[in-house]
Amino acid sequence: MHLAYPAALSVLLFCTGLYGVLARRNAILVLMSVELMLNAVNLNLVAFDVWLSRTAEEPLHSGQALTLFTIAIAAAEIGIGLAIVLAVHRNRGTADIDKLRDTAEGHEPDGPDTDAAATGTAEKAEATA
Repeated sequence: MHLAYPAALSVLLFCTGLYGVLARRNAILVLMSVELMLNAVNLNLVAFDVWLSRTAEEPLHSGQALTLFTIAIAAAEIGIGLAIVLAVHRNRGTADIDKLRDTAEGHEPDGPDTDAAATGTAEKAEATA
């Protein structure tokens, strides 16, 4: 089998995962897209290892060993990522990345109500002191 077939499939998988990371708003779908990209890399590692082992006198299978490490790291990453997403969903009620980004940056809503509320709380604090 030619090296072009798994390489082309790997490129398609990686591009699909990249599109999923850039276009999706749900955190779980983004994690799934990252996993798809890692699987594309694993496919490349195994394909090139098989291709290089045919020409080598003593095959080392280092690509396959590196693939096993990548799978282990990906499993740990998805476990921790899902735990974080579930904790955020319990606290905020959403897994939408754009809404989470807005709350992380600390944007305050602009308007006259925020100024009045701030001065009102300052006056109450002085009155109680």
